[in-house]
Amino acid sequence: MLIGDVMGRGLEAAAVMGQLRSAAHALAKTGVQPRQLMQTLESVVADLDVPDQLVTCCYLVIAADTGEVTMCSAGHLPVLVTAPGRSAQVLPAPVNAPLGVGGVIYEQRRTTVAPGATLVLYTDGLIETPGTDIEDQLTELIAALDRLPDTPPDLEAAADHVLSTLLPDADGHDDVTLLLTQLPAAPLATLATDLPATAESVRTGRDFLGKALVAWDCAHAADDALLLLSEILTNAVRHAEGPIGVRVCRTDTALTVEISDRSLHLPQPRLAAETDESGRGLLLVRALADDWGVRPTDEGKTTWFSLEL
Repeated sequence: MLIGDVMGRGLEAAAVMGQLRSAAHALAKTGVQPRQLMQTLESVVADLDVPDQLVTCCYLVIAADTGEVTMCSAGHLPVLVTAPGRSAQVLPAPVNAPLGVGGVIYEQRRTTVAPGATLVLYTDGLIETPGTDIEDQLTELIAALDRLPDTPPDLEAAADHVLSTLLPDADGHDDVTLLLTQLPAAPLATLATDLPATAESVRTGRDFLGKALVAWDCAHAADDALLLLSEILTNAVRHAEGPIGVRVCRTDTALTVEISDRSLHLPQPRLAAETDESGRGLLLVRALADDWGVRPTDEGKTTWFSLEL
């Protein structure tokens, strides 16, 4: 998730916004960590032919099944998190300067939020209104979120409630962006194990997953799941360092398998020649998985796939 605000108005500011949005979208698809994305966007702003251009921006990578949120903010307003039965709070993050200041080394922070929690992102037009104090308006925003029902809110209704509370008369105000995202409820079951980077770990990993699928009454997904696990585990054993982590998560609708290793190299699908003995594993993953991906971590990377149940 990414939200940003370009200083200024009119066509020039809109053009800057479009360039940064396109650059951020392309960077996010490469799987870079938030601090790396922000560092690159800083160089993009520096290359713009716009003197003294400042941009606030916040980028979050959310591992929905674990509730882990990795965030980097470039001078943007604080992200709020609210969960049923809990008061809304500011999501902790390092304080970084806006894009365009120059010479900044951006930092990020990883935080775990509760299952079913809602993240609230917004631009300054929501709380920076004429004749009001921004801190008082932030307090009012938190109070408005606390007045939502204890059950997980309908996001459209929650957004309408926040806007009507803080901006009862929106005429003449700055542009406002309000973005809500709700994490899923806790998975029904989760199992994890660590394996050494040896060939025997592929069989051990298959046994571990096979037993989990039988216990969870998911044997109908076993053939595809075991094949995909074997391909990714084999890559990790051959090309990465241990320990290799295997994590299996089941919800009402999907099975997700994650394989973590200590290599920073991100695998990419490629077309193998007929004589190649390798290079087809990720093509199988693409063909058989309902969804899959690779995300960098501070220690290496995590390759994951999910199958609908």
